[in-house]
Amino acid sequence: MAAFGDRDGVSPRARTGGEGAGDAASTQRMPVTRVQLESDRGVFMISVAAQLANMHPQTLRMYEARGLIEPQRSPKGTRLYSQEDVEKLRRIQEMTAELGLNLAGVERVLRLEEEIESMHARMQELELQALQAQVRLAQELEEVRRSFRAELVPFPNSRPPSRELVRAADARSPFRRLRKP
Repeated sequence: MAAFGDRDGVSPRARTGGEGAGDAASTQRMPVTRVQLESDRGVFMISVAAQLANMHPQTLRMYEARGLIEPQRSPKGTRLYSQEDVEKLRRIQEMTAELGLNLAGVERVLRLEEEIESMHARMQELELQALQAQVRLAQELEEVRRSFRAELVPFPNSRPPSRELVRAADARSPFRRLRKP
């Protein structure tokens, strides 16, 4: 019986002269090309996605009909699953097989996870806005402090010497009026 991929029934090693004879040839390997795709890009057809998720293709169609998964579509309408879709299918399988959830329970869990993710994003947005407002307020406060430093001077010619501060304009004015509280 021929090995897989051998048309003539002779193994590739036998063609090169046996186990040890082809060592030099076997060390020259084809370069491996790795392709990195976005994890949300639909690249797997339904049969491949089903195989990767260890499911039947009809199960994927049923999950799509229930709204658990939304594969992308090619221009001709072929379902295209992304790596994220395959991971989600594996999670669904885990929840049903290991945790014993039915599909309604899985739907609820997935919906709650989406809500949590949305709320987390909103919290980050609000935290950023609060931090920006805090920075703005600190800058405005510093501007007010600088303006007071320029306007406030020690009260001149007071007896006994006072540490009381008055506006610079009042300290320079010959007709200043002092108010005592």
